[in-house]
Amino acid sequence: MSAAGSPPISREYPDQPRVGVGTVVLDGDRVLLVKRGRQPAYGKWSIPGGLVDLGETTEAAARREVLEECGIAVRLIGVAGVVDRVIRDESGRIRYHYVLVDYAAHPESHGICAGSDAAEVRWVPIAEIEKYDTTDGLVEMVRRAAAMTGGGTG
Repeated sequence: MSAAGSPPISREYPDQPRVGVGTVVLDGDRVLLVKRGRQPAYGKWSIPGGLVDLGETTEAAARREVLEECGIAVRLIGVAGVVDRVIRDESGRIRYHYVLVDYAAHPESHGICAGSDAAEVRWVPIAEIEKYDTTDGLVEMVRRAAAMTGGGTG
């Protein structure tokens, strides 16, 4: 979603990095994962997230993205990490470039449902995330967030 009155933001072959957020939502020894419904990383499991809108804080964007993709509100705990995601095409051109601020959070409700660009959402035991086809660095980020919040470790 882009800010009202703004032209759509080009995600593919950008002229500059895009700022995005992700949220590691932890509930005991479980983490909330979304199956991506579009590029980049179509079909892979990841954490809820997306681009920050103009005028929006990263915290507000993180809460909004979880609500849009999973249908639940969350309470943010803190920053779990920052990731530089640069994806090049076969010719070496930069196809995607994101700077992602990933937050750790706890759910304020538990009734999840896929929405927005999420093809599927589910609670997954942290000990089982390696069984899923996940985005690069996801397992490490989930473990970092779990350690930070005192959640399950896998």
